[in-house]
Amino acid sequence: MLEIVSVSVFYEVAALLVLAAAVGLVGVLLRQPLIVSFIAVGIIAGPSLLDIARSDAQIDLLAELGIAVLLFLVGLKLDVKLVRTLGPVALTTGLGQVAFTSIIGFALGLALGLDVTTSLYVAVALTFSSTIIIVKLLSDKREIDSLHGRVALGFLIVQDLVVVLAMLVMSGIGAGAQSEGSALADIALVFGYGALMLLAVAVFIRFIADRLVERLARAPELLMCFAIGWAALMAATGDYLGFSKELGGLFAGVSLASTQFREAMAARLAPLRDFLLLFFFIALGARLDLSLLGQQVPSALTFSLFVLIGNPLIVLVIMGAMGYRKRTGFLAGLTVAQISEFSLIFAAVGVSLGHISPETLGLVTLVGLITISLSTYMITYSHHLYAWLEPFLGPFERRHTPREVVGQTDPAQKRYDIVLFGLGRYGSAITHRLIQQDCCVLGVDFNPSVVREWQRQGIDVAYGDATDPELVASLPLAGVKWVVSGIPEHQTGVTHEDARLGLIDALRSAGYRGQVAITAHRGSDAERFTAGGADLILQPFRDAADQAAQLLLSEESLPKQREDRV
Repeated sequence: MLEIVSVSVFYEVAALLVLAAAVGLVGVLLRQPLIVSFIAVGIIAGPSLLDIARSDAQIDLLAELGIAVLLFLVGLKLDVKLVRTLGPVALTTGLGQVAFTSIIGFALGLALGLDVTTSLYVAVALTFSSTIIIVKLLSDKREIDSLHGRVALGFLIVQDLVVVLAMLVMSGIGAGAQSEGSALADIALVFGYGALMLLAVAVFIRFIADRLVERLARAPELLMCFAIGWAALMAATGDYLGFSKELGGLFAGVSLASTQFREAMAARLAPLRDFLLLFFFIALGARLDLSLLGQQVPSALTFSLFVLIGNPLIVLVIMGAMGYRKRTGFLAGLTVAQISEFSLIFAAVGVSLGHISPETLGLVTLVGLITISLSTYMITYSHHLYAWLEPFLGPFERRHTPREVVGQTDPAQKRYDIVLFGLGRYGSAITHRLIQQDCCVLGVDFNPSVVREWQRQGIDVAYGDATDPELVASLPLAGVKWVVSGIPEHQTGVTHEDARLGLIDALRSAGYRGQVAITAHRGSDAERFTAGGADLILQPFRDAADQAAQLLLSEESLPKQREDRV
């Protein structure tokens, strides 16, 4: 019997993988984000259509492992100093967004004719945003290390804590026998466990992490096995102690972020993360019971518009008031333009307690389907969206933006030969060689940690994003001979070609008349960038191969010389 069940699960998983590949291919051909395609796979495979995703326990297991690995990789890249710096804005924005969304959502529910209890449930459900989806999208866009990505991660963690508290309150209500004092005691206990876990992580970092990882690194396969096991263990511990798997996985990554092998672990685990998260999106789509939707479309559209527009506006207002630029507030605000998988769970618990009807669960389900799908496009095309709306966002930015001048060099009194965008491996190598040739170089990067590290080395660097026209216009371009884009290529719905062409347009709009060099990894892009105004195309692999061939050919006489000596 066990063998029959195992074979059945294998067939089911095989069918899901084939279906995911087929739907994903159609999505790629239609230039759609893969997340939307994979959620569609879950809906197609779910009970409403084909009904082949029946092994809930096995699919959920793979999905939870994917969540643990995803947050582990995020934690690996977290700068503890930056977390302390962004703590106030994350707390203020997270709690502010939850409060305003709850209040406005409750009033909106009453206005739509819902009763008080139903309005309260729907309002609370609207406050939760999906940490998993947002982190996946930002990671794919390579924006998790940007300022708006770090701020977004901070207030998403705050939201996760609010989810924990809401679920604890619901558990207390569901138990019936528990008193209010007991529920408060449970909440205090969870915070106590969280503090103990943070202390344990600090001790691990201080006394164990470096020595342990150095020994494990002697066998790379063992190091990867340890990383996955550590992420799963910490996620399970977090879940057992009463807070989320997401926070547990994040703590696991933070505990190893100071080791010298974190980049190796991140590189090797990225493909596994993408594979396992496929099952998370399939499970999410399979839980969307389309039969419950009924007559909820008008109300769902109203709530969806509030989540898609109102939530980003709330974040934009709060961050603007705290001194962030409108661009940072806008890009961070887009990350809360959807509800979470926890919203569906929260509503389902309300149905099981008899507080709300199944139709209300259908309403929340439809809002989730609409907002998750549309917000994926909004985040994927966030820079284009900002370019369209930027003229209307002036009221959301203070005259001075003190929060974004700390990591930025003011080069007003200095003239530069070259401005280079992107201080990754390739951009850094170019910059160092230019400096060795006595060129005066200004580097630009959107990662605050990179900016601080280069400033510690005494190299001029400015914080900013190459896709931000305001930043480009503010740079000291007078006298600059070359502007170089050394930004690594992205694989997102927004093609990086567009970003590089956008940089050229921004430079010309700012009055720059010097030359522009663009980095491309595909030869087919060279003609397009040249037509767009690029003066030089840098192709790292081709250029390195050309130089290697020249070196080899210059030494072709060596074998003959050796023969003569013999």
